[in-house]
Amino acid sequence: MDIEEIKEYLPHRYPFLLVDRITEIDQDNKIIKGYKNVTANEPFFEGHFPGHSIMPGVLILESMAQVAGVLAYQLQNKKASEGFLYYFAGADKVRFKQPVFPGDRLEHEAEFIEERHHLLKFKCRTIVNEKVACVADIMCVERQVTLD
Repeated sequence: MDIEEIKEYLPHRYPFLLVDRITEIDQDNKIIKGYKNVTANEPFFEGHFPGHSIMPGVLILESMAQVAGVLAYQLQNKKASEGFLYYFAGADKVRFKQPVFPGDRLEHEAEFIEERHHLLKFKCRTIVNEKVACVADIMCVERQVTLD
């Protein structure tokens, strides 16, 4: 799934769309894989940190959640462009295991775990340079909205 298809599912836009491509969706096992190429031109590197650029952990988590969000839309057969949004509702068991620098690729994997009362839970991990960079259990909640 390329960036234009991703934009049909996610409401995010530059500079907050933090997914470049979805590489695999396994509907049977409820698993998705996607990535974000981290470039030296990312706006957040201007202040985090001058002279020693590191991607903020919360943005790694957000990028991971956006990939999980695409899976949520796929499993529910909905799209943001149709007025359905999945809000990031929480994260448990978050661990940042290594820093992310300009030039790295965040390789995300999310697995759907359960749904309760419109709250969806995913087990996620991010790989950078063949090493685990982040793990988290991510929750999102479905809301129908009126689009402007």
